[in-house]
Amino acid sequence: GGHRATTQTATEPIIAMINRSEFDARLVATAEASGATIATGVTLEQVDEDDDFVLVKTSAGTIRARSLVGADGSASRVAGYVGAQYEQVDLGLEVELGVDDEQASEWRGRLHLDFGELPGSYAWVFPKGDRLTVGAIARRGNGAWQQEYLERFIAGLGLPGAPVERSGGHLTRCRAIDSPLAKGRVLLCGDAAGLLEPWTREGISFALRSGRLAGAAASGLALGNQNPAGAGARYSDAIASTLGEEMRAGSALLAVFSRHPVVVHRALASTKAGWRGFERLSRGETTLDRAMRRRPVRLAVAMAGGR
Repeated sequence: GGHRATTQTATEPIIAMINRSEFDARLVATAEASGATIATGVTLEQVDEDDDFVLVKTSAGTIRARSLVGADGSASRVAGYVGAQYEQVDLGLEVELGVDDEQASEWRGRLHLDFGELPGSYAWVFPKGDRLTVGAIARRGNGAWQQEYLERFIAGLGLPGAPVERSGGHLTRCRAIDSPLAKGRVLLCGDAAGLLEPWTREGISFALRSGRLAGAAASGLALGNQNPAGAGARYSDAIASTLGEEMRAGSALLAVFSRHPVVVHRALASTKAGWRGFERLSRGETTLDRAMRRRPVRLAVAMAGGR
């Protein structure tokens, strides 16, 4: 809410900023270079299966495949076929603001986070050259408050008149613990499966890691090396033992953050251990579940109301 501000300086970069359009284009180019056929402007209409194939009905015709990976985002149609269930749904609002050279220089190398008044909410500023990506996220159902919070946050940054180059909103969905990840020859990964970290709602790394596991399972199905039931079970077990543990830790920390945001702020920004943990987590040197394995952290989270 902007009432308590703390600045920390890292001795080396802790996080990399990306332009999403460039990142997505690089992924498409890599897939195409690896032999994938790219089809744009095609709408998925229906998914069905027989004994040996997945039947994918699209606006461009029906495709028969030995396996299918649903990586079609938080509004996934493939997830509907598999029967995915989501436990936590949040709304993210985001704008890209154009800035002049002086403003760009002021923000270069900085990351700004703000804890909102609504439990579990926060806002951010990510500098990307001549643009600032500014956003806020909160539980779905608080859209009016969230829009006002974002506008107030931007004004507090001294940027109320900055030109808006892009604006939008999106839902993030965290899966229920018993939500299926596979049905027959169809697998889910990333946002379609509801795989993201519940506290920060970070999903790109979850999408990449689950996508790799789903791709391996799909390849086994396509080559006939695995049967559908076995492939789905092994994929689900692999997710449960890795990303599932990280999501469990994230849910516990979200509960603590929602109840005690000031305590979490002080722990992260005003203690050496907290700041070091934030640095290591941001660099990918550790994960939330590894941190939760430490007895002092586990006890502190439990005492603060985390599950």
